[in-house]
This record gives sequence, structure tokens and C-alpha cells, in this order.
Amino acid sequence: MSETLVTADPQVSVEPRAGRRSLAAVLAAVGIPMFMVTLDNLVVTNALPVIRTELGASLADLQWFVNAYTLAFASLLLTATSIGDRLGRRRIFLVGIAIFTAASAACALATEPWMLIAARSIQGFGAAAVMPLSLTLLSSAVPEKMRSAAIGIWGGISGLGVALGPLIGGAVVEGLSWQWIFWVNVPIGVLVLPFAAWALTESHGRAKRLDPLGLVLSAGGVLAVVWGVIHGAGDGWTSTGVLTALIGGAALLGLLIAWELRTPDPMLPLRLFRSRAFRVSNTTVFTFSVGVFGSIFLLAQYFQVVQGLGPLQSGIRTMPWTMAPMVVAPLAGLIVDRVGARNLLTAGQTMLAAALAWMAAVTAVDASYLAFVGPFLLGGVGMGLTFAPGATVVMASATPEDRAMASGTNSTIREVGVAMGVAVLASVFASYGSYVDPQSFVDGLVPAVWVGAAIVAVGALVSRLLPSRITAAD
Repeated sequence: MSETLVTADPQVSVEPRAGRRSLAAVLAAVGIPMFMVTLDNLVVTNALPVIRTELGASLADLQWFVNAYTLAFASLLLTATSIGDRLGRRRIFLVGIAIFTAASAACALATEPWMLIAARSIQGFGAAAVMPLSLTLLSSAVPEKMRSAAIGIWGGISGLGVALGPLIGGAVVEGLSWQWIFWVNVPIGVLVLPFAAWALTESHGRAKRLDPLGLVLSAGGVLAVVWGVIHGAGDGWTSTGVLTALIGGAALLGLLIAWELRTPDPMLPLRLFRSRAFRVSNTTVFTFSVGVFGSIFLLAQYFQVVQGLGPLQSGIRTMPWTMAPMVVAPLAGLIVDRVGARNLLTAGQTMLAAALAWMAAVTAVDASYLAFVGPFLLGGVGMGLTFAPGATVVMASATPEDRAMASGTNSTIREVGVAMGVAVLASVFASYGSYVDPQSFVDGLVPAVWVGAAIVAVGALVSRLLPSRITAAD
């Protein structure tokens, strides 16, 4: 006797399998790979001083070690989502895990900065197939009444991966070597592949043609703008190369919008932005990513470069910040329907802006660690209040057939924000300071974190524009 599985998405077809897996199995199947790809956003941060020494890397190289991953991640998110809708979301999810695992081994084998940058790019391509499809597969596997709680757990896992990146990276670098921050992904990836294949059911979205021109325009535009920002401080903002990159990137992004409005099968479905909730949520996600992750890129190096601590000791000192989201994000998912996503997002962004401003105010060469505990805790709670409500708004503001694209668009905007944040705040750092000595590092760090705080504060104000009740028609 055949069995038909009914999902929350009426446009999704699901192949019969051995029965509906438990929620715990589904969460593990999507959560473990998603944890790996979010972890690798910032796992290199506490390893950067060591990698800089061993590979002879420049400040621009350090930025590309992070941005090569995030830009590749961002550039293929929507394309991977479209391919998943056509060929099967579970199938493409598994392909992404395999690519990410192989690229992790290539990162560990790198002996030159360009090798690591290239391998990190391939890692990002694999991650692009994992992140958005993990949320789509989870949303399809749970009933409507359990979706907010499941997304809250998903948000907690995602936040934990991002937050624990510096700590795990520091522990691995100090206990073994920087290469092992990538080697550790390999056995996990090998083991999770068959488990995910067993636990997840196949699903498809609306079949549509791919949008290769949209992919080229979006990837080229973002890459050019980020390249210009990264090299602006060193080469001069009016230099030919920097101006060409910035103007050319802006032109490509303008062409992207014009093309996406015209093509019948857009890679970036601009109709999603008709929803005020979707627009506001993604604007908040962007400012959050720019301000917070740009600051983390620099703050994660402070305890090593300025105070001479090892990678593990540095990671341990950030634990008040990194561990709080693990507790707060699932709780936020449980109460978001009762309290309201707008209230949680605004509270989270306000806490983060205040925390960054507090960090900038207390940062000095001889600052006591106790001075950072308060802002680290405040920032951790703020991050925990951001992940789950943001994902809930994105899912609620899209129609069922558009949820995969909505998730992919949200993830793209977040990853572009990470890349822009690292580029912009590192550029501010380079304009005022350097790695020459501890005081020079602090001279650059403080204004950069103040800029990060200001950007997040803008997001807090924007988040108040969210409607109190969110539907796909908002």
C-alpha cells in the first residue's frame, strides 16, 4: 500500500519513503550540515594571526580568507535553490555537503594564500546548496503548528555555528594546527551524507528555467563592489582600479535589477519585496550582518594581537558572546508567535548596537577582560533574539511556493552583508591603524567597531517598520 506524505507546501511533491522520520532525525539531518557551513563563516577568525604568519598573508589576504567563502556562498544561493526546486531539494542538499567536505580538505592542504582563497571559494559553493535548502526541507517536514518552534531550533543551531566559530577555531589551532579547522569537517561530512539521505524526504518546487545572466550580473556586481572596498584604503579611493571596481559593480547591480524585472524566470524574484515584512526583515538582516560580523572579524583578533594571548585563550574570552545565542535563540523561537517578531528583532538589534558601542568605548591596549564581559553577554543575547525571529518573518511573508526562494534570498543578503561588513570595517581599520604594534591595532579597531555599532543601530530603527501581524500579503 503506497503512502503519500503531505507537507505544508502545496506546490511541493514528496516521494514516498519508509515513513515520516522523527522531528529529531530531520533536525539532525539538516542541522549538522548547516552548523558546519555557518561555523566556517568565522572559524578562521581566531586563526588569522597564525595563518598570516605561516602563509605570509597581507591584510587583504586575511579579508579574502573570509570573503572568498561568503561571496561564493552568496553568489550561488539562489541558483542552488532553483536547481533544488527542479532536480530535488534533498539531492542538491547532499551534493552541497559533498562539495563542502571535499573543499575543506583542499583548504587544509593549502600552502599559499591564493590556494586557501581558492579552496574557500569552492567551500562557499557547497555551502550555498546547504544553507537555504536546510530551512526549506525542515519547513516542509514539520506541521504548521510546530514550524515556529522548529525554526527556532534551526536558528539556534545556525547562531551557534556562527558564534562558536572563533572559539572552535582558536581551540583547534592551539591544540593542533590551523589546518585542522578544515580537516575536522571531513569525517563529519562523510558521516552525515548517508544519514541525511536516510532521514530526509525528497521534494520539488515549481520547475522553472535557470537564470544564468542573473547569476553573472549578481555575482560580478557584488564581487566588484567588495573588491573595491577592500582595496580602497590601501590603493586609494580615487585610484583607477578602485573607482573602476566600485562604479562597474554598481552598474552591474543596476543591470541585475532591470533584468530581473524583465525576465519571466528571475533568479532574484523581486515580487518578494512587495511584502513590507520581507523588505524590512532583509534590510535588518543586512545591517546586522555588516555591523556585527565586520566587528567580529577584528574583535576576534584583539586578544591575540594586542594582549598576546593564544588562539584558545582568545576564544574562551569570547564565550559570553558565543554561548548566549545557543540558549536564547531556541527560546525566541518558542515565544515569537506570542511576543511578536517585531518586538524581538528590535530588542535584539538594540542590544547588539549597544553592545558594540560599549566594546568600542572600553577597548584599550591595557583593558581588563572584565570590561568586556558585560558587552559580550549583551551582544550574545541580542544575536539570539535575531536569528529565529528573522527566519520566521521570511517564511511567513512568502507564499508556500516562494518559501525556498525567500529563504535563499534572505541567506544571500546575509552573506553579502558579512562580506561587505568585513570589507568596510577592515577598510576603516586600515585607515586609522595597522598590525605594526598593539596601539596601532587599537587605533584602527575602535573607530571600526563604532561604525559597526552605528550600522546595527540603523537596523534597529528599521525593524520597527515590521507589521505587527505578518502574512504573505503584507
